[in-house]
Amino acid sequence: MINREFFYDYVRGHLFGGRLRQSQVDGMNAILDTWDGGFAKKDDRWLAYMLATTHHETGMTMQPIEEWGKGRGRSYGAPDPETGQTYYGRGFVQLTWKNNYAKMGTRLKVDLVDHPELALDLVVATRVMFIGMMEGSFTGVKLGDYFNPAKGDWVNARRIINGTDRAQNIAQYAKSYYASLSHTTG
Repeated sequence: MINREFFYDYVRGHLFGGRLRQSQVDGMNAILDTWDGGFAKKDDRWLAYMLATTHHETGMTMQPIEEWGKGRGRSYGAPDPETGQTYYGRGFVQLTWKNNYAKMGTRLKVDLVDHPELALDLVVATRVMFIGMMEGSFTGVKLGDYFNPAKGDWVNARRIINGTDRAQNIAQYAKSYYASLSHTTG
């Protein structure tokens, strides 16, 4: 189990300039609760990297958000001719494209195709991130490809989500989150 007191003291000081809003705590609690609820025996670097990805992709809000610009100028930002919905980035990891909404919706038993706004639900966003990053659903590579007993590649792990865009920054966030996880309880 994660020592939440140590975790929040550490991230508050090292990643959030000494202050946390309740909404940021709520977002991180959703991620930590999911981890503690069935994944805690996995590599803690996975959790650190998911928190760092959320940190970056949500602009430090730690809440599921809509992509800035809502896909403007990108083909996934145009309304789908069949559904009328637009499948721009939403959630913690900015789920995009109709086929990805359909795949995740099927896995989660949630109609994300007709209701893509459900990707903004805290529980749904958390589950999308865990499944996508652990199983390689987004780009074909997964957390275990970069963090395992033989490897710890904080920079190239960005390929799980988005090539190497801002990979160095996210690697630094992830290392700070990893340090925040160093104290466990029971």
